[in-house]
Amino acid sequence: MKPAWDQLMEAFKDSKTAVVADVDCTVEKDLCSKNGVRGYPTIKHGDPADLQDYKGGRDFDSLKSFADENLGPSCGPDNLDLCSDAQKADIAKYTEMSDDDLKKAIKEKEDALEGAEATFKSEVEKLQATYEQLQKDKENTIKEVKSSGLGTMKQIKNSRAKKKDEL
Repeated sequence: MKPAWDQLMEAFKDSKTAVVADVDCTVEKDLCSKNGVRGYPTIKHGDPADLQDYKGGRDFDSLKSFADENLGPSCGPDNLDLCSDAQKADIAKYTEMSDDDLKKAIKEKEDALEGAEATFKSEVEKLQATYEQLQKDKENTIKEVKSSGLGTMKQIKNSRAKKKDEL
């Protein structure tokens, strides 16, 4: 049986409005890096200029259901008829910007995303270091308590209990 991804590509091979493709990121490193692929397998969807992470199920039925509902033309400068009034207003605002202003605005947003990712990684590293220290502290405490006579104390307690039971 074909993997779910291959089945989905087969199901959409003749589509005029949706593309389902497989990219080998060990070969297409620049493309994958540009689109924020950090782990494998990663599934992206949406406008090629603004791909989004897919977070649904990985079986064929889940992928097919998502694709049926979400792949194809979507709101954008080339499909204004598919946009809400708010989306149309955003498109108009950005369309009026000069190329330089648009590049600057994009750069600011991308920098914000990169900053969020960097902060996340840094904080996870701190959490990992804290976890490792807590684990080490716990193990040391257990070792100290056990070597401080706990076992002998328990043996004496049990021995006394046995003697009382014998009386």
